[in-house]
Amino acid sequence: MKKLIILLLFPFACTQAQNLTLVKAAQQHPRILFLKNEEKGIKETIKKDALWQKVHNMVITDADQYLDKPLLERIQIGRRLLDKSREMLRRQFTLAYAFRLTGDKKYAQRAEKELVNVAKFSDWNPSHFLDVAEMTMAMAIGYDWLFSELSPEARKTIREAILHKGIKPSEDPKYNSWLKASHNWNQVCNAGMSFGALAIAEDEPELAQKIIQRALKSIELPMADFAPDGAYPEGYGYWGYGTSFQVLFNDAIEKAFGSDFGLNKTPGFFATANYLLHMVGPAKKNFNYSDAGGGVAFHPAMVWFAKQTQKPELLYTEINTIQDWKKSDNDRLLPMAMVWGSGISLASHEAPKDLMYIGAGKNPVAMMQSSWTDPNALYVGVKAGSPSVNHGHMDVGSFVFDALGERWAMDFGMQDYESLESKGVKLWGSQQNSERWDVFRYNNLAHNTLTMNQAYQQVNGKADIQVISQDPSRMEIAMDLSSLYADQVAATQRNVALVNQQKLEIKDQINSRDQYTLVQWTMLTSANFIPGPKGTATLEIKGKKVKLALEGAEGTWETWSTEPTHDYDVKNLGTRFVGFKLAMRPNSQEKITVSLTPIQ
Repeated sequence: MKKLIILLLFPFACTQAQNLTLVKAAQQHPRILFLKNEEKGIKETIKKDALWQKVHNMVITDADQYLDKPLLERIQIGRRLLDKSREMLRRQFTLAYAFRLTGDKKYAQRAEKELVNVAKFSDWNPSHFLDVAEMTMAMAIGYDWLFSELSPEARKTIREAILHKGIKPSEDPKYNSWLKASHNWNQVCNAGMSFGALAIAEDEPELAQKIIQRALKSIELPMADFAPDGAYPEGYGYWGYGTSFQVLFNDAIEKAFGSDFGLNKTPGFFATANYLLHMVGPAKKNFNYSDAGGGVAFHPAMVWFAKQTQKPELLYTEINTIQDWKKSDNDRLLPMAMVWGSGISLASHEAPKDLMYIGAGKNPVAMMQSSWTDPNALYVGVKAGSPSVNHGHMDVGSFVFDALGERWAMDFGMQDYESLESKGVKLWGSQQNSERWDVFRYNNLAHNTLTMNQAYQQVNGKADIQVISQDPSRMEIAMDLSSLYADQVAATQRNVALVNQQKLEIKDQINSRDQYTLVQWTMLTSANFIPGPKGTATLEIKGKKVKLALEGAEGTWETWSTEPTHDYDVKNLGTRFVGFKLAMRPNSQEKITVSLTPIQ
């Protein structure tokens, strides 16, 4: 172990020289995240807390199911091996945790078979480096957590694979553009490579030094995007990816070296837990703007944030999610909730106090709600920002709305990438004329926002959020959307408010140029539509109703189809658009007020 200690006394050449030495507890295996003898604290927590017992039992049940499953095969789907890498990470976290908490060698023996099997893959698909990153992390966890149980032959095979199929490809410029990225790729890939380096550091000291130095410098780029308030630019789904791996990285570094080297003090980083907390409405759906699905996931990283900040209310949604579980959600990081949750009680279900969250940055958002504990509470999530942000949609000005336990204004969210890429869609272009914007779900015509003359929003436009009022009697924000429609109209502003905790109000002010302008106001819903007297309509879900009212403009509520326009677009069954169209004269102004009021 002497070489390793000498290695880590060498100062790191990142933002400032760091004198890194492995803490005593990490100078042996296991040294990544879950150190020797930490099992005791988890066992004590399980005894005291029924919810933690539930989570633990689910992990053990998952581990039992892996004992007889076929070993993984190297089968790509399109350009990705990522599903195999993620499954491998799930299996290693689960099996290694099960062994360390039960002492039953069957889990370690199965994990070793998995490790040796994947070590013999021809490669881990470096052309899509997320695949390599997650696979390397999986191998590092199995190697480190089960080190004393692995045979010498297995150790050598796994170590060589981590080195040659994981870390070495990351030094090739063909594969490491993520080092300069400010999005989730940077967080995931740097975490994976650093875990690999930590796992084999005693055998590859100089390389391990270089990889961890590199990561500490590079990962500052995506961490800067948490500023100033924690709003994650890529939305709910990618928060669960990028931020979770950021937490894994930060925690592993701090556990190994006894310092986070300032990472946790990055502006907005701890605040990002508050962002995620507010991203789920009372209808138990997330605010799924950008490339995100609509469900609610359990996030082990939120346990880490709650522990670090000593704010148990951050776990409000996570506790609700655990209570609702009938079976494991099979999250690949679920065992880390048990590691981070050691000593935390889930018995106290403390509701948050703030009813409003505003996040600035690259992709500003606002969330407002009338109550945390009322199942019929009103909730609105509002999206500003820009389509140019990584994984962005043309959804600036869009919103989702919950009331009476249902989601009335919804977002389609993402379409599976492979379903588009396999049909030749150039999905990742970010220019105004990129094919990405022709995907039905991705442009403003399919979002709860405005469209001028049937044209797309301007990719390089951006809207910020101004707080008008935080008073519970009228929580209101404003967005200047003008740059999103700069080629169509002179100015556009949208205000969104929750009024007296009883209704949602959306006000739009549009100034036309010296041309006629067709304005389309769109809202996506799964509700049934019932026409009403002039300027009104009713939406209905399961017998529950919300009244739509239009004031200040001559328009008629109507519906139109969500049938997609291309054969590569996914179907949108059970949904419809509701809204209206207005014809504006040249050099005129329209002031439009729409309200959505639950009918109790």
